[in-house]
Amino acid sequence: MAPKIDFEEINKIIKLLEDKNLAEFELEIEGFKIKIGRNYPAAFNNRPSFAGAGPVDAYPAAGTGQDSAAEAKGESHAVLSPMVGTFYRAPSPSSPPFVEIGDVVKKKQTLCIVEAMKLMNEIESDADGVIKDIYVENGKPVEFGQKLFLIVPQA
Repeated sequence: MAPKIDFEEINKIIKLLEDKNLAEFELEIEGFKIKIGRNYPAAFNNRPSFAGAGPVDAYPAAGTGQDSAAEAKGESHAVLSPMVGTFYRAPSPSSPPFVEIGDVVKKKQTLCIVEAMKLMNEIESDADGVIKDIYVENGKPVEFGQKLFLIVPQA
């Protein structure tokens, strides 16, 4: 017997998509399948699959990956991965990276994508500042809470 899902549960899934800024949600249980999507940025429309789409190290980590003295003193902070997934520095294999070391970023600016369960999740800056370091290589797996970027806030 297939699981039952009602309108209220579907609304909860839609709310989750909005709250977590997810583009798609797909669930399959015992032959029952539901896929919900919402309008998402043009960068993802007709996006090629990253799997087998070329060398994933086309955008290697640009920095040293070492904690800096500025971070230790609290003069900067790390942007952490909010989930387990695969780190991508660009919206597609043929596009330039979202950011490089030395770039000035604004709050809510997209820094990278973390793909989790075939969902492309844009990771945004939580502060205005300058990218001091990039800790992860393109196409590499990341863990929840892993450092992705180091930002030195601007006054």
